[in-house]
Amino acid sequence: MMSHESEMWCYHWKWKLRHCLCLFTTYIICMQQAAYGCYDCRIVLTDPSGVFTSPCFPSDYPNSQACKWIIRAPHGYIIQLTFIDFDIEEAPGCIYDSLTLDNGESPMNLCGITAKGLSYNSTGNEMIVSFKSDFSIQKKGFNASYVRIAVSLRNQKVIIPQVPDVDAVSVAETVSVPDLSQFTLCFEATKGSSDDNDDWKVFSYTDAFSTESFSFGKTTKGHFLSVSGMQCILENALPRNAEFFTGTFQQLCVVGDSFSGSIGVYAKSTYHIVYCPEIFGKVIPGNGRLVLGSNSNEVSSLNGDIYNFRLWNFTMNAQTLANLSCDVKGNIVDWENEFWSIPTSALKAENNLSCGSYLIPSSTIEPTSCANLGNLCQGGLFYRISITVFSSNSVSKVHEVVAEWLNRTFQNWNYTVYVVNISIHPGSIKEGAREKRSIESFEVLALLVYNSTNNIDLEEEEIRQKLIRNNGTMEGGYKLYTVEVHPVEKCLAEENPSNYFWPDTRPTVTNFTFCHGSSVQTASRTCYLGLQNYTSYWGQPDLRNCTENAADIANQLLNLTGEGQQLTSDKVNDVVQKLKKIVNDEEIDESLGSTVVTIFSNILTSSDSVLAASSSEALKTIDALALKIQFTGPSMSIATRNLALGVSSINSTSFRGGSFSVSPQNNASDFQIDFDKDQTNAFASVVLPPSLLKNLSQDEFEVISRAQFTFFNKNGLFQDAENPANLTSFVVACSIGNITIQDLQDYVKVTIKHTKMQEDPKPTCVFWDMNKNGGNGGWNPEGCQVDAESNENETVCLCNHLTHFGVLMDLQRTVTQIDPQNTKILTFITYIGCGISAIFSAATLLTYIAFEKLRRDYPSKILMNLSTALLFLNLIFLLDGWIASFDIDGLCVAVAALLHFFLLATFTWMGLEAVHMYIALVKVFNTYIRRYILKFCIIGWGFPALVIAIVLASANTNASQVYGKELYGKDANGQGGDDFCWIKNEVVFYVTCAGYFGIMFLMNVAMFIVVMVQICGRNGKRTNRSLKEEILRNLRSVISLTFLLGMTWGFAFFAWGPLTLPFLYLFSIFNSLQGLFIFVFHCAMKENVQKQWRRHLCCGRFRLADNSDWSKTATNIIKKSSDNLGKSLSSSSIGSNSTYLTSKSKSTTTTYCKRNSHTENVFLDKPSSKFAQEDGEQTSIIPVHQVIDKVKGYCNPHSDNFYKNIIMSDTFSHSTKF
Repeated sequence: MMSHESEMWCYHWKWKLRHCLCLFTTYIICMQQAAYGCYDCRIVLTDPSGVFTSPCFPSDYPNSQACKWIIRAPHGYIIQLTFIDFDIEEAPGCIYDSLTLDNGESPMNLCGITAKGLSYNSTGNEMIVSFKSDFSIQKKGFNASYVRIAVSLRNQKVIIPQVPDVDAVSVAETVSVPDLSQFTLCFEATKGSSDDNDDWKVFSYTDAFSTESFSFGKTTKGHFLSVSGMQCILENALPRNAEFFTGTFQQLCVVGDSFSGSIGVYAKSTYHIVYCPEIFGKVIPGNGRLVLGSNSNEVSSLNGDIYNFRLWNFTMNAQTLANLSCDVKGNIVDWENEFWSIPTSALKAENNLSCGSYLIPSSTIEPTSCANLGNLCQGGLFYRISITVFSSNSVSKVHEVVAEWLNRTFQNWNYTVYVVNISIHPGSIKEGAREKRSIESFEVLALLVYNSTNNIDLEEEEIRQKLIRNNGTMEGGYKLYTVEVHPVEKCLAEENPSNYFWPDTRPTVTNFTFCHGSSVQTASRTCYLGLQNYTSYWGQPDLRNCTENAADIANQLLNLTGEGQQLTSDKVNDVVQKLKKIVNDEEIDESLGSTVVTIFSNILTSSDSVLAASSSEALKTIDALALKIQFTGPSMSIATRNLALGVSSINSTSFRGGSFSVSPQNNASDFQIDFDKDQTNAFASVVLPPSLLKNLSQDEFEVISRAQFTFFNKNGLFQDAENPANLTSFVVACSIGNITIQDLQDYVKVTIKHTKMQEDPKPTCVFWDMNKNGGNGGWNPEGCQVDAESNENETVCLCNHLTHFGVLMDLQRTVTQIDPQNTKILTFITYIGCGISAIFSAATLLTYIAFEKLRRDYPSKILMNLSTALLFLNLIFLLDGWIASFDIDGLCVAVAALLHFFLLATFTWMGLEAVHMYIALVKVFNTYIRRYILKFCIIGWGFPALVIAIVLASANTNASQVYGKELYGKDANGQGGDDFCWIKNEVVFYVTCAGYFGIMFLMNVAMFIVVMVQICGRNGKRTNRSLKEEILRNLRSVISLTFLLGMTWGFAFFAWGPLTLPFLYLFSIFNSLQGLFIFVFHCAMKENVQKQWRRHLCCGRFRLADNSDWSKTATNIIKKSSDNLGKSLSSSSIGSNSTYLTSKSKSTTTTYCKRNSHTENVFLDKPSSKFAQEDGEQTSIIPVHQVIDKVKGYCNPHSDNFYKNIIMSDTFSHSTKF
């Protein structure tokens, strides 16, 4: 009994266990079907565009998924991926469910809803998207679209611009076109079928003088090529009355040779030669500008597209042109991005371009569409062919043999049929058919497209019979065994997603339908061909144009930027772009506007570095929001933690002024905006004068309906790259409608609290100029001034325009500010000194020009050049402010460049004075330098000109970036001052002015020390002078050299800290009067100059006789020998008068004078030929110390003329002669 019961019990539980196992197995199978039953999610996508989703989208994705999508494009393209919808389980670090995006550079994990609506670009031509889910919690998943974007010019054609200089397509400025005596030019072009114009140009090349030198086009006479103004009609090579260029691309190559006067034309595989004697010897000048289309309004541009424009500076023959491939690059111009400057609007990517990159799909898993195949299958019917071929011979390259046979079979048939794709696999034939021989068989699957342009039906049986009839033409011994032909089915009608209906659609055709609830925006869906079995299937619907509700997007962005979210620069930029789209495209009510303002407030909590990239777009979007937001009532305000916005309705006809103010709310972190109320504790306020609208035009007056006020608690959006000054206040903005308010009669009063207490405030009122820094914006003080009501807590600004306002401290970055009184005194000294200096520089120059004897020596010529540079420097400086008042940009740039040039020329000639001294007093003599003064002039005038030329060239034809009008002489508050044309770029100023002079100053200091050592050493040997006399002589030498070498310019290096003001006074006095001091010490006090003045300018007892300089009596010569020698040294600067100090280069050095009774022979009026100077000869110079030692024996111990003239000479000596 027990045994029976036990058996029953065991049987009972075995039965239950068996049922449990069945249920468990059924559950596992169902779960797997649920997980994998949606569709295969490990595929490769190669279509130009498409859509893919997470499994089972829009339903929740299954558990335990591991999906991978590989998106590929041809070389020269990148992938842009956009998430239309995105909802994946959110977790820190996306540790549960996540989507991994590998753009080719750095993978990123995404989860939550952060990626919805965002776009990502690949760095190469491939992007990998991976999706995984864990065992719990499912979400809707994602819906993503992708598109291929061309980045290589080889994959894009150019739409030829029809309006000259508007979106012009030209060769890049970095490409230099040389002179062309020979050339080869190839390009492809199309022409619109509806264009009947017979007068057009494909391209035009103009030289540096804007004269057309090279072009190709067509007139009523026929196609022509113009070379250097000579037009050659290509009547024998191209049709005259018919169009060569049609709706499809036609390649044309033109070969020109000015040595033979011939032009070769290669078109449609035919080469023609046209003789054009007019171009014989003609050269196309280089360094010109080549544009596609016409460069003038007189002749229109070809109405079509152009592609693969290449230019060589040599000729090609017919054989070379016939074999010309895409890999042969033009050595002058090639069809690559770096060779061209093309606006985006003129570019259009296509997949059937002759030299483009194409991705040929594999025959297994990658889908395709007609977009990959060019225009061959547009509107075609597809047929699936399955054949079996066999051969008893072992033949290699089976694929090539079968493909060639299929293409040959359908050529020259009554039907236009193309073999689109072929896949071949090893096959098998039944044993009964093999007989006893070794037979190899292959299964061939091919796809045919029939272009039914004439609406002629093609039956499957006709294709089958065509293949059977051509069975014997297959090479390699292959024969047909079976043939099957089936049409490819249409994609059947369906609804996906809800409310989107798609009708029956043929393969490769894209269907369009209106977005749900919209009569404008459209969605699309493509019927694709699967190349695995040549069947059709639907692609995912493209709903990118079906914009979601703007409020929903704004709320998502609000969550994305909420408290605790870490925002990167890219995320902020994406958020700003989406907000910009919302503001520009949607109707903005108060609710949506409040959400947008709150999002911007959240963004403002980010660091300056995060906000920098998108600051300009953010400010423009905020301004657009204030202008577009709709409200009811007289006013509306939105206040958040970091941003407040107020809008008030105004009546232009009854406007009597108004005010805005923002103040803190009680017990709240947000702000409160008040209209037309005085708030004593306001953070900022703006008072608009009653005359605000007086200067407006009638049209502007009528459209005014609102005034906008914006307050920024954070200033991260206001980052001035060129002027990183200390912004110490809040920022407020005020505007009237969408018009510009400026040049007001009465000031707008702006009061702004300081964010930091200022013990010694020196504020500057500034506004945010959107046009500065290349459109990125920057602070500008023009039109604003600080009011006397300002204090350490707030600044009151008076401005004559409306915009964003702020307060800067130490805008000029100076340690101490000069008070207005000292500023006026320094300005007065500068202008008076420059005027005096100009007069006396002219006097010095006229003196040496008028008296020929004074300019015979080299030091005098150097002094004349220095005086010329100083004269023009002072004159241009005096005229600069007056010229700036004309407000002519080009004239101001020219004056600033001239002022810069003569300043550098002055520095250079002062340096050359030092070089000349070094050669005269230190360098070993008996060396020869030809054309001494000519070389000095080349350096003195040429080097500054070279510097100016480099500066202007670096400005890229925009000299106003370097030179222009600036405001100088402002007071401590940054107010006042005068317009002055000078250097605007700080780098140019510090390098070419401060740095340039620094080098000259150090060299002149060294020369100054060397010269003073020489003078003191020589004077120290004379023991018969008193100490006082020696000190006076040395002091006079120091003063004269100080001004000659420009040592006083060095005061600028010491104007720092507490010494700023004293050294500024010294700098202004001595440098503005430099011309006067040079005139006194190096002209008026020179004895030979005084004698010339007395001889030619004086009368009566002051006039000096013509023969008073040198006596003809030997007695007088002996008595005055030392004096006269000193005079000659003074007038000739020791050694410059070759009559006494030089000998011919071919003669040996002769003793200067001898201690005997024949000494007087040296000083006869008729000099010895051995010491006579001849122009152009090289001469040997006697060193100065030898001159001094030789002369000592003849000098009266009490005669002062010798050393006096040494000290007062221009540069003592020069050591070279021609």
